[in-house]
Amino acid sequence: MNSNPFNLRVIEEFRANGGAVGGEFAGTPLLLLTTRGARSGALRTTPLVYLPDADGRPHVFALNGGAPVAPAWYHNLRAHPASLRVELGGDAFPARAVEVTDPAEYEELWRRQTAAEPKFAAFRERAGRPVPVVRLERRG
Repeated sequence: MNSNPFNLRVIEEFRANGGAVGGEFAGTPLLLLTTRGARSGALRTTPLVYLPDADGRPHVFALNGGAPVAPAWYHNLRAHPASLRVELGGDAFPARAVEVTDPAEYEELWRRQTAAEPKFAAFRERAGRPVPVVRLERRG
């Protein structure tokens, strides 16, 4: 699950309200990503801000709040890219992770995300590392 009390509250509110969350996330596109622990194999659920592409596929940014290391969920999905579960609104589906590697697509997604959420630009700069962008594709 998730041991962070703040994240637990967000997850509970998300699930109770069909994906709607208030407070600082009110009106922000949010999904729940469940990954399998890279070492432990335990399931971990993390609320993440996402950006949909033209086909509605969600993209997530491995920012970790601007930390110099990628977040645990990113390490987990790299270890198990085909065993993910995404909850988006009231919909839940198995997914696989595809890292965006095309430079033009990568920069366009960043441009759109920072236009929607300006604080992402500061997080990206503070991270001081390449920040992966991951597309979550529905499986099955």
